[in-house]
Amino acid sequence: MTLAQLAPEVQTIWWVTLAIGAVVALAVLALLHLLFLSVRRVERNLGTLWQTATTVAQNTATTWMIGMTAETVEEIKQEALRHDALLSRVLGSE
Repeated sequence: MTLAQLAPEVQTIWWVTLAIGAVVALAVLALLHLLFLSVRRVERNLGTLWQTATTVAQNTATTWMIGMTAETVEEIKQEALRHDALLSRVLGSE
Protein backbone atom coordinates (compact mmCIF):
# COMPACT_ATOMS: atom_id res chain seq x y z
CA MET A 1 0.00 0.00 0.00
CA THR A 2 1.46 3.29 -1.03
CA LEU A 3 0.28 6.68 0.07
CA ALA A 4 -0.48 9.25 -2.56
CA GLN A 5 2.24 11.81 -2.65
CA LEU A 6 1.06 15.41 -2.78
CA ALA A 7 2.85 18.10 -4.64
CA PRO A 8 4.99 20.32 -2.38
CA GLU A 9 2.76 23.33 -3.13
CA VAL A 10 -0.34 21.42 -2.01
CA GLN A 11 1.44 20.26 1.15
CA THR A 12 2.39 23.84 1.91
CA ILE A 13 -1.20 24.95 1.43
CA TRP A 14 -2.37 22.20 3.79
CA TRP A 15 0.17 23.17 6.46
CA VAL A 16 -0.79 26.85 6.16
CA THR A 17 -4.46 25.92 6.40
CA LEU A 18 -3.80 23.80 9.50
CA ALA A 19 -1.77 26.61 11.08
CA ILE A 20 -4.53 29.14 10.38
CA GLY A 21 -7.06 26.69 11.87
CA ALA A 22 -4.93 26.31 14.98
CA VAL A 23 -4.65 30.09 15.37
CA VAL A 24 -8.41 30.47 14.92
CA ALA A 25 -9.05 27.70 17.45
CA LEU A 26 -6.74 29.41 19.97
CA ALA A 27 -8.46 32.75 19.36
CA VAL A 28 -11.87 31.16 19.90
CA LEU A 29 -10.60 29.49 23.06
CA ALA A 30 -9.26 32.82 24.36
CA LEU A 31 -12.53 34.60 23.56
CA LEU A 32 -14.56 31.86 25.24
CA HIS A 33 -12.34 32.15 28.31
CA LEU A 34 -12.90 35.93 28.41
CA LEU A 35 -16.63 35.37 28.05
CA PHE A 36 -16.55 32.84 30.89
CA LEU A 37 -14.69 35.31 33.14
CA SER A 38 -17.18 38.06 32.27
CA VAL A 39 -20.15 35.84 33.01
CA ARG A 40 -18.63 34.79 36.32
CA ARG A 41 -18.05 38.44 37.26
CA VAL A 42 -21.64 39.33 36.29
CA GLU A 43 -22.92 36.40 38.33
CA ARG A 44 -20.90 37.48 41.38
CA ASN A 45 -22.11 41.08 41.04
CA LEU A 46 -25.66 39.89 40.54
CA GLY A 47 -25.42 38.01 43.85
CA THR A 48 -24.24 41.19 45.57
CA LEU A 49 -27.03 43.16 43.91
CA TRP A 50 -29.59 40.58 45.03
CA GLN A 51 -28.39 40.81 48.64
CA THR A 52 -28.49 44.60 48.53
CA ALA A 53 -31.95 44.66 46.99
CA THR A 54 -33.21 42.21 49.59
CA THR A 55 -31.82 44.38 52.39
CA VAL A 56 -33.39 47.50 50.87
CA ALA A 57 -36.72 45.69 50.55
CA GLN A 58 -36.56 44.64 54.21
CA ASN A 59 -35.65 48.15 55.33
CA THR A 60 -38.43 49.77 53.34
CA ALA A 61 -41.17 47.20 53.87
CA THR A 62 -43.07 49.44 56.29
CA THR A 63 -42.69 52.80 54.54
CA TRP A 64 -46.36 52.70 53.66
CA MET A 65 -47.05 53.41 57.35
CA ILE A 66 -45.26 56.79 57.32
CA GLY A 67 -48.50 58.62 56.55
CA MET A 68 -50.28 56.88 59.43
CA THR A 69 -47.36 57.68 61.70
CA ALA A 70 -47.61 61.37 60.84
CA GLU A 71 -51.33 61.34 61.64
CA THR A 72 -50.70 59.54 64.93
CA VAL A 73 -47.97 61.99 65.90
CA GLU A 74 -50.38 64.85 65.21
CA GLU A 75 -53.00 63.20 67.42
CA ILE A 76 -50.43 62.73 70.19
CA LYS A 77 -49.45 66.39 69.87
CA GLN A 78 -53.07 67.51 70.19
CA GLU A 79 -53.54 65.28 73.23
CA ALA A 80 -50.34 66.65 74.82
CA LEU A 81 -51.60 70.21 74.24
CA ARG A 82 -54.91 69.34 75.95
CA HIS A 83 -52.97 67.91 78.91
CA ASP A 84 -50.84 71.05 79.01
CA ALA A 85 -53.92 73.27 78.97
CA LEU A 86 -55.55 71.24 81.74
CA LEU A 87 -52.43 71.27 83.89
CA SER A 88 -52.01 75.02 83.31
CA ARG A 89 -55.59 75.65 84.52
CA VAL A 90 -55.19 73.33 87.52
CA LEU A 91 -51.80 74.67 88.56
CA GLY A 92 -52.71 78.26 87.66
CA SER A 93 -55.78 78.25 89.91
CA GLU A 94 -53.83 77.20 93.02
